[in-house]
Amino acid sequence: MNRPRREAAARQIMEQSPPRVPPDLCAEAVRRGGHMLRRRTAARRLLWLLLGAAAVAFTVWALTVQPWVEPPSETTPPVTGWEGW
Repeated sequence: MNRPRREAAARQIMEQSPPRVPPDLCAEAVRRGGHMLRRRTAARRLLWLLLGAAAVAFTVWALTVQPWVEPPSETTPPVTGWEGW
């Protein structure tokens, strides 16, 4: 489409009357927006709750298992009888 045709099409669109807007459009948008906000807030709270529960579970596991303590060696038997050498 060349420039004069585009300009003519744009003028035609601008000269037309604007489309009719439903009277309850604003109220419907506000209702949907409030619903989306409540859902997003609930999802955020749930994720924070899951993150907190995971942190507590990890802390309890770490305190009971104590992964930082070296486990006792089970590969060699205790050496006895070396006092005389």
